[in-house]
Amino acid sequence: MSRPFFCCARGSASSPLALLRTTTRLRLPMPLRAKVTNPAFSRPYSSEMDTPAADDVLFNSIYGVRTIELNRAAKLNALNGSMISKIRPRLQEWEKSQLANIIIIKGAGEKSFCAGGDVATLALLNKAGKPEKSVEFFKWEYQLDHLIATYSKPYVAFMDGITMGGGVGLSVHAPFRVATERTMFAMPETTIGFFPDVGGSFFLPRLDGEIGTYLALTSERLVGADTLYAGIATHYIHSSSLPDVESRLAELVFEDTLSLPERWSIINDTLEEFSTGLPSTAPAVLTGSLRECIDRCFAHDTIEEIISSLPSETQHQEWATKTIATLQSRSPTSLRVALKQLRLGRDWTIGETFQREHYIATKFMSHPDFISGVSSRLIERPPTTPTWNPPTLEECPESSTDDFFTIPEASQRLNLLKPGAPEYSTYPHEVFGLPSEAQIKDVIKRARMPAKELVEWYVREYKGKEGVREKVREVLVRKAESDEMGFVVWKGILGL
Repeated sequence: MSRPFFCCARGSASSPLALLRTTTRLRLPMPLRAKVTNPAFSRPYSSEMDTPAADDVLFNSIYGVRTIELNRAAKLNALNGSMISKIRPRLQEWEKSQLANIIIIKGAGEKSFCAGGDVATLALLNKAGKPEKSVEFFKWEYQLDHLIATYSKPYVAFMDGITMGGGVGLSVHAPFRVATERTMFAMPETTIGFFPDVGGSFFLPRLDGEIGTYLALTSERLVGADTLYAGIATHYIHSSSLPDVESRLAELVFEDTLSLPERWSIINDTLEEFSTGLPSTAPAVLTGSLRECIDRCFAHDTIEEIISSLPSETQHQEWATKTIATLQSRSPTSLRVALKQLRLGRDWTIGETFQREHYIATKFMSHPDFISGVSSRLIERPPTTPTWNPPTLEECPESSTDDFFTIPEASQRLNLLKPGAPEYSTYPHEVFGLPSEAQIKDVIKRARMPAKELVEWYVREYKGKEGVREKVREVLVRKAESDEMGFVVWKGILGL
């Protein structure tokens, strides 16, 4: 009996999503889950920090889909060495397998995708005089993150629930990052005397304006659809639909001749099938006049300039006062390192990012702020206020962090799992999220059209993707105006 095939249409050559989309999709019955329980892989990671657990990660096969389920719900799926030692070899094997088409990573339970790395254990190791054991953890973690960032097969992350720290490393470099109404994103490292790692040097400075700097220094949280508007997530789907999304992706069958971008394009179209609209109860948080404040204040290159600029933001005085207090409560060393890494990271490639971050993490494992921050915030009950050393910005000059960024010539850099992987300075899959401000600015410079026509053009080019209309309109209101001919130009303010 012949099998029914469904063909995907090609995108127009002028579209910002102009990727070839020719393939066939085989319609199959609802798949059965095939649970892989044989951990027949060598354990590359060995540390005193973890007791290997047989079920802290679950692997499943659904036709061409391979799933990774972080299974420490009681610990909010916090990432530890045992989990890394299981995930890494699976990904390496699946990358070589002709039967594995798509990788999906998710977290067990309803609260968390992954709330971060198990830093409490690392702090205890450091306190016991064994920082080299903690350094070993970061070696394996960053190698895994780089493997994901350069993976040669489609990789989809369900960021359902808390997504922080180490969980960000498992998801943010993926071409498809699905947020839900339960998503809570943050980079809280400066609160514990650390720095925004797991590739934060790469993805944070590439967010619109100074959003990345703001998130890195303040550890501000983004919830739900705000992660889509900020560029953290590429799609927004209700959590109740995720099982159906997984089954639908399992139905996809790719022709062998399809390139990776073509496969990405098909998956993007498939994810869009499950979009049921964005919440309309409140506007995006990092928009409008508050966003203008963020871009003005956090564009400075020193922490002192950022703090001194905040009181002048009288339109958002309460926010400014709170932000000053937040920054002053953070580790001065962490603030200095975080700001410098984001400025330098603008020019780092993806591979260089993880190598440099490994060196920075190594320095922090010998710094007292990490032990104090983690112990006070995460170990002691009730939590206490950390004692930073040095305690103030005045006692922590810019030069005090130079060693974090100066790798001695004799020092060996982190060995990446894929040393021959393509290097890039811009994500090759960035077209699957909402258009960035830089992309909108570029179109405005090249196209001559009124504001409303430009908004509708974007909606058509992105095939009605949820959030495009709202994002483009907000950017135009904040960053553009009409010239004497009624065409949009990039400057001033335009009321739509």
